[in-house]
Amino acid sequence: MTQPVDSSTPGDAVRRVVIAEDEALIRMDLAEMLGEEGYDVVGQASDGQRAIELARELRPDLVILDVKMPVLDGIAAAETIAGERIAPVVILTAFSQRDLVARARDAGAMAYLVKPFQRGDLVPAIEMAVSRYAEITVLEREVSDLQESLATRKSVDRAKSVLQDKLGLSEPDAFRWIQKTAMDLRLSMKQVADGVVEHGVAGLGDGAGGPATPS
Repeated sequence: MTQPVDSSTPGDAVRRVVIAEDEALIRMDLAEMLGEEGYDVVGQASDGQRAIELARELRPDLVILDVKMPVLDGIAAAETIAGERIAPVVILTAFSQRDLVARARDAGAMAYLVKPFQRGDLVPAIEMAVSRYAEITVLEREVSDLQESLATRKSVDRAKSVLQDKLGLSEPDAFRWIQKTAMDLRLSMKQVADGVVEHGVAGLGDGAGGPATPS
């Protein structure tokens, strides 16, 4: 089994991005936007197969893929890149292709952008993808069995929703709350997540100094 690759970027290091889009003008505009937002576009491709090759070679922090491309489409490329745990994937889709979003998620894409997108849509989609990928990486390191890993992810997702509602946390902060509380209480993340869903935040107050408090 291929070991997960940590997608986090230490300190203030620039995130390295590979983009794949068969329309040259859109690809150039995307590369320019990314550069202006502080990302480093390290590779560009016009088809899905080349995107996979660049991802394997360059090991970027993120891959952005258009859905419809020659040789290999973006969903198939996303499935390979996600399956090999190379990097998180953001899918580009036209508004009329939104029915493909579910397929893209099943293939392992972490987020998507609907074309034509604005500059303000770009960074949130990227950071959501990177955050979700990092969460999955942490969970897979904790749980080696695939079925148990899927069950843990579902439990953590439910618990995150509770914490976002009850404590007003962002999705990444809710995940960190679960992670830190699990460490403090010496429990698995699934145990903490199940406790949050079943009993609420107060239900974790006993043992090992109580639950972590959000910063």
